Amino acid sequence: MPARGSTAVAAEDGPSKVELAASMVQLLAVCLDRRLHVVADAAYHGKALRHLPEAITLTTRLPANAVLFDLAPPPTGRRGRPRLKGARLGTPADLAATATFTTARVKRYGRTDQVRVAEVRCLWYGSFHTQTVRVILIRDDGTDTGYDLALVTTDPDTPATELITRYAWRWSIEVTFAEARALLGVGQARSRTENAVRRTVPFGLYCYSITVVWYALHGHRPNDAADRREQAPWYTTKADPAFADMLAKLRRVIIAARFLPAATPADRRRNPDRPASLGPSRTHPRSMIKTGPPKPRNSRESSRPLSVINISPF
Repeated sequence: MPARGSTAVAAEDGPSKVELAASMVQLLAVCLDRRLHVVADAAYHGKALRHLPEAITLTTRLPANAVLFDLAPPPTGRRGRPRLKGARLGTPADLAATATFTTARVKRYGRTDQVRVAEVRCLWYGSFHTQTVRVILIRDDGTDTGYDLALVTTDPDTPATELITRYAWRWSIEVTFAEARALLGVGQARSRTENAVRRTVPFGLYCYSITVVWYALHGHRPNDAADRREQAPWYTTKADPAFADMLAKLRRVIIAARFLPAATPADRRRNPDRPASLGPSRTHPRSMIKTGPPKPRNSRESSRPLSVINISPF
């Protein structure tokens, strides 16, 4: 789903973000011809998402003030329109007060946690009208009352533990938007034309993707996370380098490639996996940054072009 703080191109009287999201997922379902499971935060619910095709399911966070109702009772056979909803169940807190929680193990955020889960099939009449939804209440193992997270989903079959894992997947998107804004300045450009608005944010996100792909293919070192924990002891459970570490490493590589000559055959024999554009391995990039490029010893060396890192294959 789009970030909350992203720049809107549509006019104030145009479609809302929820309507745009509904149109986008329906278009993707038609183009991909496959079942789609959409995960979103609490801002994405409402009339626009009521009539999604059966091939699309939506799982979102349930607002604390949402009012839930029991399923509609069967027709009585009397004259008049049948009831569209059952008795009022109340808010998620009201459901948690009477629900039966069971212990389960769920995979989320890179770890396996033991939590307590309760599930209720009901109606969120104000948002999804008469469509049956499942409300999943999650309570941490150390919590005795209430709930810590409430999810609502239109997926009728997937087990609750898998839905909790599915919802946790969206956290990486939030991290991506936050890091792209903080480190790459995505969305901070003062664009004044429609084409500029459409181009600057995607370009920044492309740069983010290129950095991650480069690090995964050529920049990763098994000890990067351990080195980061030594530099920042508060990262006691850090298992993967942050994007800031990847970006800093790519910056050092680009600077080194700007000043270092191409790797010699002897360097490639010592380290076959080392990219040629990184230059001789015996020269430390940081020393090159402080002292500048090496002074040429003769005119032939001064005329040799400087090597440039090539990231075009990515």
